[in-house]
Amino acid sequence: MILRQFTLIASLLLVASFGFAQAYEAENEGWLVSLDEAYELSQETGKPIMANFTGSDWCGWCKRLTATVFSKNEFQVWAEDNVVLLELDYPKRKQLPDDIKQQNAGLQQAFKIRGYPSVWVFDLAKDAEGKYSIEAYGKSGYKPTVAEFTDEMDKFLGN
Repeated sequence: MILRQFTLIASLLLVASFGFAQAYEAENEGWLVSLDEAYELSQETGKPIMANFTGSDWCGWCKRLTATVFSKNEFQVWAEDNVVLLELDYPKRKQLPDDIKQQNAGLQQAFKIRGYPSVWVFDLAKDAEGKYSIEAYGKSGYKPTVAEFTDEMDKFLGN
């Protein structure tokens, strides 16, 4: 079920490149930080993208979600089978490369993120001009257990 469809401006997302992901990696193992890389992997595997909008160094609920869900083996096995993981970080103390900051700001705007953590599941399509369109399946926030979190994600995915 499509909840929303967004179109992102090509110039906003063209700043995302494969090079910056090598210089900066998500703190959570298995999470990509480049939308372009997540798109490519999604196309290769046929899996949707699950984006975690987080304030990794200041948001208490974000830290809790990582500790109680994302760091658990049960979640990692579920994610490997079902989604491509993308971390979009908005830290206060640590510095991100400018291209990642710009990419994340654009996605924050496109998804109308107002609080953290916000976790979206979606598919991307790219047109001939390089513009992405987003087919969003659902949004979640903090859930205290892996089972509660993955059950909600499974509903979005139709599992």
